[in-house]
Amino acid sequence: MWGGRFAAGPAAIMQEINASIGVDKRMWREDIEGSRAHAAMLAAQNIISADDAAAIDAGLAEIAAEWETGPIEEDLALEDIHMHVEARLKEKIGDAAGRLHTARSRNDQVATDLRLWVRGAIDRLDAGLTAFQSALLMRAEEHAASVMPGFTHLQTAQPVTLGHHLMAYVEMIRRDRGRFADARARLNESPLGAAALAGTGFAIDRQMTSERLGFDRPTANSLDAVSDRDFALEFLTCCLQAGLHLSRLSEEVVIWASQPWSFVKLPDEYSTGSSIMPQKRNPDAAELVRAKAGLFMGALTRLATVMKGLPLAYSKDMQEDKAPVFEAYDTLALALAAMTGMVDGLAFDTDRMKAAASAGHSTATDLADWLVREAGVPFRQAHHITGRAVAEAERRSAMLADLPLDVLTGIDERIDERVYDVLSVDASVASRTSFGGTAPDQVRARIVDARKDVK
Repeated sequence: MWGGRFAAGPAAIMQEINASIGVDKRMWREDIEGSRAHAAMLAAQNIISADDAAAIDAGLAEIAAEWETGPIEEDLALEDIHMHVEARLKEKIGDAAGRLHTARSRNDQVATDLRLWVRGAIDRLDAGLTAFQSALLMRAEEHAASVMPGFTHLQTAQPVTLGHHLMAYVEMIRRDRGRFADARARLNESPLGAAALAGTGFAIDRQMTSERLGFDRPTANSLDAVSDRDFALEFLTCCLQAGLHLSRLSEEVVIWASQPWSFVKLPDEYSTGSSIMPQKRNPDAAELVRAKAGLFMGALTRLATVMKGLPLAYSKDMQEDKAPVFEAYDTLALALAAMTGMVDGLAFDTDRMKAAASAGHSTATDLADWLVREAGVPFRQAHHITGRAVAEAERRSAMLADLPLDVLTGIDERIDERVYDVLSVDASVASRTSFGGTAPDQVRARIVDARKDVK
């Protein structure tokens, strides 16, 4: 390929470290797609003949058909997917294959291929994220009125509904989809035609190749076009954020499935047993998804470290850009599929969740709010009064709703029998009617909104 400059070939170890075909062969579809667009443009601009362009296009189509059904024969001497395509094309059509690389470089070629690949990966991940959202929405609707404890600091705080809790993750995934969509819009510029770094003297039509490949426009600066990997870093950032959300839900599933809690029973299909303890049902799917957040962090750090000190334009360091991108995509796609299946199959013990919501004086805030609303007590004073009521309930090993009225009026004479209307967990949940609150009607309304967004 570049042997004219050198008297001897590369050492075996140099050949091995230099070759990237083991990784970048994954982009063969994108490479062929970009090459067909480039050849068509060269012919339209009279840079190569129509006959050569037709032969190139037919040969590339044959190669694509071959590789759809069989593996690529890897040759380290050909280094990468670009040269494997060109070498196979030469075997098919002869010297005309050598005209394909006119007015381009592997620098703009690989930048184009990777953008195309990441764009497709985002579209596939969006489908996975949408399926996960749909699973959460289905379970949230099923449990729009199922009461459970809401937590801060992992301590019982206020009653909420399970539907409301699950809808929090729907919102997280909505933001994840938005981040990926934003990243896709930013990356959708074509580097093809930037050549090695300075553009080309051939009268190419970059708008034509950009449109054919589905890009919004060509990149505006040839140096930036070949050296930019912002889009890959942004993709990894999006993967990390989505992975963190999956990890948080996984952690909750692990906690909820443990025997001291027993809020949920895991489906057999997403559990494992123990080699020594026959009673075990381990939440391994959730634990493994939880662990994958570290992989996304590592992938982002890995590529950021590669890029952090590179001068313009292309450096061979950038050959290391693809492995973390591919690994992050594979891992997130798998994690999404696992979490979607697990959410579909979770069996919630709603009686136990409601009982847990009743413990820990979770309606204390409702008592304070009642004092403000019905008795005109300033909130800070109501907070203090409620604290005394909680202390008395703890002394009696009772719940707030079980305290006799004379005990409550002894704490503050402004309390009357109407207070019992707000001290149950059902009343507490039903009262949270502010937009985005946990009241079942609010949860159902947000589910309707979210379904529109998912569609």
